[in-house]
Amino acid sequence: MKDVAVHDRPREKLERSGAGALGDNELLAILIGHGTGGTGVLASANAVLAAADGTQGLPKLHRGHLERVPGIGPAQASRIIAAVELGRRTLTTPARERPQFLTPAATAAYLLPRYGAYPVERFGALLLDTRYRLLGVRLLSIGSVDASLAHPRELLREALLAAAPVVVAFHNHPSGDPSPSGSDVALTKRLKMAGQVVGVALLDHIVLADASYRSLREMGLV
Repeated sequence: MKDVAVHDRPREKLERSGAGALGDNELLAILIGHGTGGTGVLASANAVLAAADGTQGLPKLHRGHLERVPGIGPAQASRIIAAVELGRRTLTTPARERPQFLTPAATAAYLLPRYGAYPVERFGALLLDTRYRLLGVRLLSIGSVDASLAHPRELLREALLAAAPVVVAFHNHPSGDPSPSGSDVALTKRLKMAGQVVGVALLDHIVLADASYRSLREMGLV
């Protein structure tokens, strides 16, 4: 790769512009890693694609085919075979149904075993789509035995980055009492108001204890 400008090298290009900006040979070059035996990595990538007659033929190449390509040794051949198989699995493995949170009870059933019993407070958010299906979970802060540091901007930033139009805030009470405190209620109001400004709806704020919960939505506070 010494004859390629640094900013045009596949790895640097990937970091700068994303995978979609790279050609097939550049993606394959990153996978191969480096040239061997005097053959540059891009030349090796081009030779592999030529042997496969394009990316669609990569699954048909077995190890023997790959190791006959200049610059491709056992390690590079293994990486290519593994990557092709991984790509095949992403297309053939059925996607798991994403959890859907239509009620506070369903939300708590998901959260309690994961975040209910901790010795310090943890504050986080469920990021949801418009049908209240899970897009992701973000743990935003870890505090002391009786407080966590939470600010609406952290929650809303994560929602905007994930393009999540709906969020559920949650935190645990290490005391074992899930009753929301005055600061919990105040934070909920701030989250709701801030979300309205940027177009992110606060569906609920769930307070967790060891095996119980309180929903500020059920309490009429959301």
